Formats: sequence, structure tokens, C-alpha cells
Amino acid sequence: MEVVVAAFDVDNTITVRDCVVPFMRRTMGTPNFLRACVSSPVQLVQWVLQRDRDSIKAYFVNAAFAGRSVDEIESDGVDFASDVAESWMRADVAARMRWHQEQGHVVVMVSASLEPYLVPFGDLCEVDAVLCTQLEVVDGRYTGALVGQNCRGEEKVKRLHAWMTEAGIPASSLVYAYGDSSGDTALLAAARIGVLVKKSELEEVAP
Repeated sequence: MEVVVAAFDVDNTITVRDCVVPFMRRTMGTPNFLRACVSSPVQLVQWVLQRDRDSIKAYFVNAAFAGRSVDEIESDGVDFASDVAESWMRADVAARMRWHQEQGHVVVMVSASLEPYLVPFGDLCEVDAVLCTQLEVVDGRYTGALVGQNCRGEEKVKRLHAWMTEAGIPASSLVYAYGDSSGDTALLAAARIGVLVKKSELEEVAP
């Protein structure tokens, strides 16, 4: 029997909103988050104008997590994941994900979201794998750096294909992919059936 892989973006695809900023605000506290926003205004504005999402994320990851205990942040992540699963799930996409699971498909989350909350969220959704943006750890504390690249764009396809190869699943088994933004274009193109998640509907992308 052919293995069928269904890959899902998370933010604004499975969920109704972005998760990264709310999690950072929760772990930092709003005052510290706002201070981070205004501490390097010229550089941040430049990155925004350049649409340099990777640099913006790296800056805030450093501000939010550098020196923080892994145990503390992972505990926050479990609580946050529970809140997301309870209140932020998009019903139609959640139903589609359950359908894939009922069909025996391999369901994988592939997201630029952050590992501390996305792994427990994936566990709650009972998916087969979670591929996401990872945070560097040394001696039980976050360094404030990423491990590898921000998991968006072509990086999503690289991570997914690497995971499939390790699992002994051929690349041709990527049948379905779901995403909502330009960061998912490469992922949708890599699947036989790419599904663009719009605000009110799911639309298959022409190959």
C-alpha cells in the first residue's frame, strides 16, 4: 500500500492566528516584549521594509530566550499548546487533518513556529512528526540562537524531505500540503495536491 504524506503549515493554517508573537509575549511578559520592540527601532524598521522575516525572528528569539531555562520555557510551551488546541484551531482544517489521520495517512506539521510549544501541540493533535524552528540549547539554557534556518519557504521542503528520507518514505509520497502564505509556496508546489488555506475556504492550487 502506498504511503501518503499530508503536510500542514500551522500558523493561520491549522490555527486562526499567528502563534509566535503571543508565545514570546507570554514568556517575556508584555513590558519586556515592548522594550525589545523599541530597543533597536532603526534596525527593526529596516528589516520590516526589507521584509526580512528571518532577521526579525532571530532578533526576537534572542530577546525572548537567551539565558532562559529550557525547563521553564518548555513548561510555558505545554500550557500555551493546550490553549492553542482549545481555542485557536481552525475547524475546517482541523477536520481535514482528522480525515487524513482516519485514512491512515502520515500527517506532519511543517512550520516556522517554535519548538517549545509546537512539539506539545503536535502531540495533542496526534500527528506523526513536527518539523519547526528549533532553538539552540547549551547546558540546559537557550543561547538565543536558532539551530539551522528559520523553517519557512524552501527550508520547509528541505526539512520535510530529510525527515521522509530518514523515515524511509520516498519524496513521491508527499501527496497533500496545506498552507496559507508565501512562506508555504514551495511546500505546496512540492506536493501532488497543494491546498491554499484562505480565510473562508480551502482552495486547491493548480500544479
